[in-house]
Amino acid sequence: MKKYSALLAAALTAALGVGATAPAEAATSTEAPSAAAPAALRLMPLGDSITWGVGSPSGNSYRDFLRGQLAAEGHSLDFVGSGRNGTMSDPDNEGHSGWRIDQIAGIADSVLARYRPNVVTLEIGTNDLNGGYQIPTAADRLRALIDQITRAAPDATVLVGTVIVSTSPTEEAYRPAFNAKLPAIVQAEQAAGKHVRLVDMSALTAADLSDSLHPNDSGFLKMADAFNTGVQAADAAGWIKPPVPVGGQLRSGVAGKCLDVNGGNSANGTAVQLWSCNGSDAQLWSAYSDGTLRALGKCLDATGLGTANGTKIQIWDCNGGTNQQWQAYNGGYRNPVSGRCLDDPGGSTADGTQQVLWDCNGGVNQQWTTLPVF
Repeated sequence: MKKYSALLAAALTAALGVGATAPAEAATSTEAPSAAAPAALRLMPLGDSITWGVGSPSGNSYRDFLRGQLAAEGHSLDFVGSGRNGTMSDPDNEGHSGWRIDQIAGIADSVLARYRPNVVTLEIGTNDLNGGYQIPTAADRLRALIDQITRAAPDATVLVGTVIVSTSPTEEAYRPAFNAKLPAIVQAEQAAGKHVRLVDMSALTAADLSDSLHPNDSGFLKMADAFNTGVQAADAAGWIKPPVPVGGQLRSGVAGKCLDVNGGNSANGTAVQLWSCNGSDAQLWSAYSDGTLRALGKCLDATGLGTANGTKIQIWDCNGGTNQQWQAYNGGYRNPVSGRCLDDPGGSTADGTQQVLWDCNGGVNQQWTTLPVF
């Protein structure tokens, strides 16, 4: 175990960039440059029951400790997520008791598209290891999840926590080897230009547990310390950008109708249709800086790279294709490669009408107004 700890510590140091020597101050300098203001944070705590707060008497997990630290350091912040737990003033989070890596992956696209965090604190893997679930691929699945997060939230910095200590013989049989793979995963993400940092949770010991798997408040405080260190390092590196505007409904010029993903299904090829406005995630669209319009973590897409009048509109994995580019134009959206607009064919008012490309004409069936839903 000591040998493993030394190896992991060395790898963590390399991944985190710890220990680098700052250049000496120039001899002619007379005053230090003014420090940048702490970044505004829209932070999503993402993970399993540890994130949710099991083991914490208040239910606040590490989240309340972290919030207090960040506020004291001058950050304006908003925690976001579809769940609320704990006595803290801002209990929003995306913690799911009992969930594995694959289950978090199943909801990541949707919640990231809805909340658009600029920081994600990720602590996941305990249930995979403790349940002996597909152990040989666990680290690969975590890397795929990180890739998924960075695709769905390209504006976000992702802080990846190592799996905390436990007293479960099953988990402990796998945890050291799993954690030892994380530095290389994070280094590869950074080499690809992604804002991903590893957060070392090795300060927690068995004395910091409330049961075999979950921290007590002393353990949650140590987790907060570790995540806070990650936030400050990312901010100092200039990684954390201002939170981008969250999305909203795209309301049609046809009264009472919205742009909608059929059935709220995020599968590639799902039709984009007209539907009565209802405020669901299937009608929550966000414009990204790369020219895409996204819902449920997928991009608005002209089927088959089509450019002709009548080409059907669907959602598809965001891939940088010209058929996924949209420009604001004359009150609507134009696909520049085709020169054609997002169109409700024939000005239909029927729920379920699939949208198409059509010559831009300024008609009400090509008008789309963004209306925030929260």
